[in-house]
Amino acid sequence: MPPPDELDLHLLRELSADPATSQRSLARRLGVSVGRINFCLRALADKGWIKASNFRRSDHKWAYAYLMTPTGVEQKLRLTRAFLQRKTLEYDRLTAELANLRREVAELPANERE
Repeated sequence: MPPPDELDLHLLRELSADPATSQRSLARRLGVSVGRINFCLRALADKGWIKASNFRRSDHKWAYAYLMTPTGVEQKLRLTRAFLQRKTLEYDRLTAELANLRREVAELPANERE
């Protein structure tokens, strides 16, 4: 399960791409329960990052569009920057670790490498 900030970011990205997506679809795509998605959407709305609007002409009374507010757009950008920074550091650490492991393997005698 992703950390809360990452889940918020992924949720905001999904809603940007498809504001009329269902909670069930979001849950499936993000790998969390529908209840967790519902909780997160309510939290994002409470923070003022999104607004939920009922489709007036929808045959399905539970159909909503989740629209990002200007604050939500700003927060999505902030979360994206933080995510990118975390993943870049993670990538740099993994690259260094892989280089060290390759050096260790190269230094082993040929009969111990397999």
